[in-house]
Amino acid sequence: MTIAESVTFSVELRERSRTMHEDAEGSSFTSALLAGELDRAGYASLVAQEWFIYVTLETVGAGLADDPIAGPFLDPRLTRLAGLEADLAFLIGADWKSRVTALPATAHYAARLREVGASWPAGYVAHHYTRFLGDLSGGQIIAAKLRKQFGFGRGEGTLSYAFPGVTSPKSVKDEYRAKLDALPLAPDERASMIDEVLHAYRLNTALFADLARAAGLPVQP
Repeated sequence: MTIAESVTFSVELRERSRTMHEDAEGSSFTSALLAGELDRAGYASLVAQEWFIYVTLETVGAGLADDPIAGPFLDPRLTRLAGLEADLAFLIGADWKSRVTALPATAHYAARLREVGASWPAGYVAHHYTRFLGDLSGGQIIAAKLRKQFGFGRGEGTLSYAFPGVTSPKSVKDEYRAKLDALPLAPDERASMIDEVLHAYRLNTALFADLARAAGLPVQP
């Protein structure tokens, strides 16, 4: 067995997408938010766009519950939709749904989720992976910073980052990676899934660029 053959699929996914992941995290919008340069409305704009993404991701996922490829990843402990809706009600008001609009990049992102969900379960998993493993990792650090920055209690404003059914994020992440490693995909199918993970990060970067423009921030070329 060569060194390349001994690398697990989950490790290959992580290493191949590391640079694009860092680029997304280092966007001007994210940097400004975590540096305390955006107000509560700026944070609410992020939560609203994430709601459009997750309502699509979780709705599409419900239709794949029995799929042998995507189904095992649809852990009910990892849903974010209820938390996002509670956060939006707190941040914007009870009428939040009539006051939020999907940005162009968000609409494009959601369209891609529907496309892969309808025809390519492994492509759906690529998007599920980029969102939920990030939520369980860096998302927890972001939530703590935002609570301190805005003076939120643990029960308000950042509920979308809370996973009540998860007692050990590390264990859940390890389980998730084991499922990735066990996917019955041929080498070319794995390569296509890696390409879709990279595409997911490009879509996320485009979303942050739209958020930056809306907030009057510079956008990296």
